[in-house]
Amino acid sequence: MIQIDCVCACCRITIAQIFAVTGLSYSSPILACGMGNLIPAFSFVLAIILRTTKLDWRVTSGQAKIIGTFISISGGTLMILYKGPLVRKTAFSAPFHHLELIPRLFIFSSTPEYWALGGILLSVASLSASVWGIIQVGTVKQYPEPMTIAALYTIMGTIQSAIVAFVAERNLSAWKLELNMELLLIFLSAIFGSAIRCSVHIWCMHNKGPFYVPMFKPFGIIIASFVSVIFFGDSLHYGSVIGAYIIGIGYYTLMWGQIREDDMKAGGEGMDSSEQKVPLLQEEEQV
Repeated sequence: MIQIDCVCACCRITIAQIFAVTGLSYSSPILACGMGNLIPAFSFVLAIILRTTKLDWRVTSGQAKIIGTFISISGGTLMILYKGPLVRKTAFSAPFHHLELIPRLFIFSSTPEYWALGGILLSVASLSASVWGIIQVGTVKQYPEPMTIAALYTIMGTIQSAIVAFVAERNLSAWKLELNMELLLIFLSAIFGSAIRCSVHIWCMHNKGPFYVPMFKPFGIIIASFVSVIFFGDSLHYGSVIGAYIIGIGYYTLMWGQIREDDMKAGGEGMDSSEQKVPLLQEEEQV
C-alpha cells in the first residue's frame, strides 16, 4: 500500500500541482481551467489503452464518449497552439496587477510569457491527475479506506513536493515568509482551493448525486476569465476563449455519454458496460 500511495502522491500532488502552478505562471487562468476539463478525456483514452473499460462504438453512449474526447482534445490543442488576437483590451484598474510573477526556473524563460509551454505543462498536469484517478480505482477496491489513503498520499505528496522545491530553489532567502499580498493569496488558495472546495463538493455529491458537481465544472472557465480581467488586469484572446468553449462542449458530450451508459446499466441494457468503472468525471483537479 505504501508503494501505491507514493505513486498516487507523485501523480496527484507532486507532478500535477507543480506542473499546474508552473503552467499557470506561463499562461493564464482561462487556459488552466480549460486544460483541467481535459481530465475526463485523458481518463477515457487511458482506460481504453490499459483495457480497463470496454467500448462499443455502435451504441449511443460509446459514440458520445468518442466524439466528446475528440472535441475536448481538439479544443485543448487549439488553446495551446493559437493564442489569437485580443478580444478587448481591459480598461479596468486591477488591484493585484502589481504582483510579481513567480521566478522562472527554466533556462529558456527569458521573455515574460510562454503560452504554448504553459499549455503543455497544464496538459501534463491533467494527464497526471487522470493517471492518479485510474490508480485510485484499484486502490480503493483493494483497501476500502478512502480517507486513510487520501491522508497517506497527501503526506507523501507534501514530502515529495518539499524535496523538489528545495532542489529547485537553493537560495535560502527565497524561503523567508513576509506578510504581504502574495502570502495572503497563497493562504486563500489553500482555504478555498482545498478545504472549502472539497467540503462543498462532498456535500453536493452526497445530496444531489455524483453528476451534479461535474455539471458546473466548465463554468470555472467563465469565472476565471471574469476574475482575471477584473482583479488582475489580464486580457482575453480569441484563441483561448474559443478553445475553452470547445473543450466545454466536448466535456458535456463525454459526460452525457457516461450518464447514458450508467442509465443503461441501471436498466439492464448495458451492452456497452465497463468491467471497471473509470472516474471520467473525477473532480480532484488541477488547477
